[in-house]
Amino acid sequence: MNAELLFQSLIDGILMGGIYGLVAIGLTLIFGVMKIINFAQGALLMLGMYVSYWCFALFGLSPYLSLPLSALVLFFIGAGMQRGILQRMAGAPDHNQLLVTLGITLFIENLALVVFKPDFRSVTVDGIPNSISFLNLNIHTTKLIAFGFTIVLAIGLFFFLRKTYIGKSIRATSMNSGGAALVGVNIKKINYIAFGIGAALAGIAGALITPFFYTSPSVGSSFILIAFVVVVLGGLGNFLGALVGGVLIGVTEALGGAILPGSLKELVPYVIFILVLLLKPNGLFGGKAR
Repeated sequence: MNAELLFQSLIDGILMGGIYGLVAIGLTLIFGVMKIINFAQGALLMLGMYVSYWCFALFGLSPYLSLPLSALVLFFIGAGMQRGILQRMAGAPDHNQLLVTLGITLFIENLALVVFKPDFRSVTVDGIPNSISFLNLNIHTTKLIAFGFTIVLAIGLFFFLRKTYIGKSIRATSMNSGGAALVGVNIKKINYIAFGIGAALAGIAGALITPFFYTSPSVGSSFILIAFVVVVLGGLGNFLGALVGGVLIGVTEALGGAILPGSLKELVPYVIFILVLLLKPNGLFGGKAR
C-alpha cells in the first residue's frame, strides 16, 4: 500500500466513522438510561432517511434543511415506542426487551416495504461538489459535512447532558434511577425523553447519509450491526466511547478495504468485536462517562 492510498483510506474511514459514532451514541444513550439494547435503532435510521427523501422528492428540500424535521419526527416516534411498548416491559429480563425491539424492527421494515416498496432511492444535493481535492487526496464533500454535523451534535449533546436540568436528570437516572426518583426526577418522563433523543440521533444520522447512501426499507441492517460493534468497543453506556469507537471502526474498515481482497473487509469490524469481547469485555473506555 502506498502512502497516498493509506491517507485516502484514513480520511474515508474517519468520515464514515463519524456516522457510525452518531448512530452508536443514540444506542448507548438508550442503553445507559434504560438498560435496553435497542435493535430498532437501524430501522429508526431508515425512517429518518425516508423523511429526508420525501421532503426532497415532494418539496425539493435539501436533506440538510429537512434534518430538523427528521429529528423531530423520530423523537416523537422514539418517545411513543418507549411509552406505548417498552415502558410495559420495565423489569422484564434483558433478552425479552431485546426480542421486543427486534420485533419492532421487523414491523417497521415490513411496513416500509409495503408503503414505500423495495425500490432503491437516492437524493442529489445541488450546489455542492462531489469531492474536494487536498494534497492529491479526494475528500467526499457530503461525508465531510456529515462528519462536521456529527462533531457539532456530539458537543451540543455533551453540554445538554451536563448543563440543563433535563440532561442532568438523564445522567442521574442512568447512574441510579431509584436515587433520582427520591430527589424528584420523573423517571418515566426522563425515559421517554432519553429514548426520543436516541431515536432523533438515528433520524439525524439517516438524514446526513441520504446524499451518499441509497434509501431502502432494509438499509438499517447495514448500520445496526456496526453500531453494536462500536458500542461494545467503546463500552456500553459510554458516550465518548461510542464516538471514538465509531471512528476506530470506520478507519479499520477503510484500511481493510484497501488491504484485503474482495469483501473480506466486511470481516474486520466483527473480528475486532470478538477480540474486544475476549480481551476487554467492558470496552476500551469500560463503563459510563459521568
